[in-house]
Amino acid sequence: VQLQASGGGLVQPGGSLRLSCAATGSIFSFNGVEWYRQAPGNQRTLVASITSEGTTNYANSVKGRFTISRDNAKNTAYLQMNRPIPEDTAVYYCKANVSPYYGPGSKVRRLDYWGQGTQVTVSS
Repeated sequence: VQLQASGGGLVQPGGSLRLSCAATGSIFSFNGVEWYRQAPGNQRTLVASITSEGTTNYANSVKGRFTISRDNAKNTAYLQMNRPIPEDTAVYYCKANVSPYYGPGSKVRRLDYWGQGTQVTVSS
């Protein structure tokens, strides 16, 4: 299983950007997904999360501006960033809990995978 984060780039304040987090490989189930971000000199912090049932949670700093969603058929989660501000500038990482498929009758395991990070820069 591999996790690929994509969609980052330069966006103007007040614009919009959508990040994607796609799991590929032999997958039994695509479970909870979390988006984190890390700005230079800062710790990595949780931005948003979504459970396999679709329950979402957000950091106060992004509530009302960012939306996390998922497409289970594509084993992909998204982070829609609306009205970004310069303080949102960071490398964004996704973490997904995935149950790989090992074959018929195999034991189901739940493992955490990290994407490689995608840079988001909010600037005019």
